[in-house]
Amino acid sequence: MALSPTIRMTPHLLLGESPVPKLTRSELHAQQDQQSAHHHHHHHHQHDHAPMDEGRYTGDTRKEVDRMRRNLLVGLGMLPLAGMVLNPTRQAWALSNEVRMREDGRYRYITSNAIPDHATGSFPNRRNPNAIKAQSLEFRLPLNPVRTGRFAPIDRLSFGIAVNGVPFDPYTAEFWQRNRQSGWRYEAISPTLDLGLDQNNAHVQPDGTYHYHGVPKGLIKSWSPDQHSIRIGFAADGFPIYAMFGYADPNDPGSPVVALRSSWRVKTGTRPGGPGGPYDGTYGEDFEYVPGLGDLDEANGRETVTPEYPQGTYAYFVTESFPFIPRLLAGIGDPSFNKGPGGMPPGGPGGNGPGGGPGGAGPEGRRGPPPGGGFPGQRPKFGQPPR
Repeated sequence: MALSPTIRMTPHLLLGESPVPKLTRSELHAQQDQQSAHHHHHHHHQHDHAPMDEGRYTGDTRKEVDRMRRNLLVGLGMLPLAGMVLNPTRQAWALSNEVRMREDGRYRYITSNAIPDHATGSFPNRRNPNAIKAQSLEFRLPLNPVRTGRFAPIDRLSFGIAVNGVPFDPYTAEFWQRNRQSGWRYEAISPTLDLGLDQNNAHVQPDGTYHYHGVPKGLIKSWSPDQHSIRIGFAADGFPIYAMFGYADPNDPGSPVVALRSSWRVKTGTRPGGPGGPYDGTYGEDFEYVPGLGDLDEANGRETVTPEYPQGTYAYFVTESFPFIPRLLAGIGDPSFNKGPGGMPPGGPGGNGPGGGPGGAGPEGRRGPPPGGGFPGQRPKFGQPPR
């Protein structure tokens, strides 16, 4: 699958950058345990605690973001020698990327070992002690996806698959007080939580699956400020995924290329319960969708013409601001993207996520995959496509 995604990077700081000192993972856990002990002392009942992902809370990340952007140049082939310095040891490029695609007239089938075809951060590390391991993933997508007329939360599905065979997964399994019934889910890219994401906004599951939580910078092989993003993947419903940049007029490929804006924003005011404090983007529930605020709809997509679809298509865009990776589907997600038995349930009361909309859950923090797998694609073989 020889695709060469194209993108232009912007100089602004990411949401996850904050001048406020962050708690270390051990300090946060000690604080939560103390609060939990105090709560149990007074109320004498049990909570359903979700396992935590392997991460810790750290300080200002501005220097790290600068390093990430330098690493993008390495991925573009502009600083090949620096790559050995900026990305020391334990690189995924030491393993072989394997991804295959076939079609049968109705469906596109993608098989992958989830090994990226670009340099990664150093894994394991103290924030993410999991090593990248080859997987056996298999996905099916409709060749002619159809919108249902309403957006549906991804729930137990992974959002999609990149053209290099690495999964897109927006959610974490980190919750306030380690209680997934609390209704407050930590964001992977946030002002307070560091889950060991590398320069590609990716990290590794306990089972060794490398996956993206945001813009997959290493996947982007070349870039131009005057070109629409090349397709970087497919969503679970079959619609294409692009990265950040599209036409100013979605119906005119001759219009200027611009950075498409999400229509989500951080709420104003103070959280009414749970962790309290002002909304700041730490939790998915800190965000709200405002129709017309940006260029994209609630699912971070739009109807548009693209280089691969000159007649037009519905398309999703991964952005550098929330929701980063979409959390809603315009079509019907294929069951092959299901996280499988033992996957984390949708977040929050009633399965609602940010703004009472996107639900879903990632397998972060599991002590290991359940029997028979548990990450998208690790399921029994499809058999024949439905007739």
